[in-house]
Amino acid sequence: MNKTKEPLLPLPSGRNTFRPARRGKHKIFIGMAPGVGKTYRMLEEAHTLKQEGIDVVIGLLETHGRKETAQKADRLELIPRKEIVRGGLTLTEMDTEAILARSPQLALIDELAHTNVPGSEREKRYQDVEVILAAGIDVYSTVNIQHIESLNDLVARITGVVVKERLPDRLIEKADEVVVIDVTPETLEERLLEGKIYASEKIHQALANFFQRRNLIALRELALREVADNVEEDAIALNTNAPNEQLARQICNIHERVLVCVSTYPNSLQLLRRGARIAGYMNAPLSAVFVADPDRFLTKAESLHIETCEHLCQEFGGTFIRVTNHNIPQAIADVAKQYRITQIVIGESQRSRWKILWRGSLTQQLVRLLKNIDIHIIGSEKNADFNGVAPAG
Repeated sequence: MNKTKEPLLPLPSGRNTFRPARRGKHKIFIGMAPGVGKTYRMLEEAHTLKQEGIDVVIGLLETHGRKETAQKADRLELIPRKEIVRGGLTLTEMDTEAILARSPQLALIDELAHTNVPGSEREKRYQDVEVILAAGIDVYSTVNIQHIESLNDLVARITGVVVKERLPDRLIEKADEVVVIDVTPETLEERLLEGKIYASEKIHQALANFFQRRNLIALRELALREVADNVEEDAIALNTNAPNEQLARQICNIHERVLVCVSTYPNSLQLLRRGARIAGYMNAPLSAVFVADPDRFLTKAESLHIETCEHLCQEFGGTFIRVTNHNIPQAIADVAKQYRITQIVIGESQRSRWKILWRGSLTQQLVRLLKNIDIHIIGSEKNADFNGVAPAG
C-alpha cells in the first residue's frame, strides 16, 4: 500500500540533513508564581528524553541563582547567548538563529513572556519560540500564570502588581500540552524563607508583597483553572471531530456552570438570588435565560420585570441571555448545551394540573432533553402571575 510521505526541507544550517516540514510541538510548564519548580521540572524531563536518545539542547535558561536548578542543567548542551551592544553596555539574549542552525529535536526555553532587549530581531521571546516551532523543532517552555494577557487586570486586582511582561492567550491555547507545576502556598513560603527563590535581602519584601498567602492562594487557583479550561476545550474539540455522531454530541464539563430560568412570574427574582448563592458555593459562573414567545408582546409591567431580572443578574456578575422560541424547553436546552451548563435552577410548576398532564411540566421536558445536568426546583408561594410567556416551572 502506498503511503504519502511528508515533504522534506533542508535545515537552516545548510547541512545535508532534512527535517519533515511539520510544526514543532510546544509544551508549556505553568505555575502560580516564581519558585514553584517549573524550570526544574522542565530540565528533569529533558534528562529523561536525552537518555531515550532525543537530541535536546538548552536554548535559554534562567536559574536566578538557584543552585538546584543550575545543577539540574548539567550534562545538557547549552546554546550560547547572543551578545547585543546597547548604549555602551553588552547585553545578552537567546540566540534564535543559533538554535535554528543547530536544529535539535527539542529546545528548552525559559521565561516565555520575556521582553527582548532593544535591538533584537523580535520584541518578545514567545515570538522567537514561534519561529523555532515553525522550523519543526519541539519546544519546552515555562511561564507564570500572571503573564497571560487576559488575566492581567485580575492579577493586578489580586496582588496590586501590574505585570508588564505579558503573552497572548493564543500561546496557551495553541500549545500541544500545558502542565501546571503545583505546590501549596505553605510549601512556596518555606522555599522562599530557605532562600531557594530569592536572595536573603529580598525575602521579607517578597513576603510582604507578591508572596502574601492570600495572593498565592488566588494565583494557584488561577493556574489550576487555566489548565482545566484547556483540558475542557481539548475534550470538546476531540468530541466535535469524533466519527461517532453520538460521541460528537458529548461535552466534557470540568467546571460547574449555573443557569437560572427566569420568566414573567414574580418568583424569578427569588430564583436569581438562589442561583447566585448556588454559583457562589460552587465558585461557578452564573447565567440567566429568558425565553420570549415570538407571537406575544410583553406588557409594560412584564417588560419592567424582565429588565429588573437582567439588572439583578448583572449585579451578581452573571450573563443575561434573551432568546425567542415557541418551544421553551428546547430553547433552554439549547442554551444549556451552548454554554456548557451543569446546574439549572427553575421554579416549581405554576401550570394547571390539566396542562401538566397534557404537555408535561418544564422540569419533565428538560429531564428528557438534557443529560448529566442537575436541575434545582425552587419552591415558592403561589403569587399572582403575569400569564408569563416563559414559565419557570
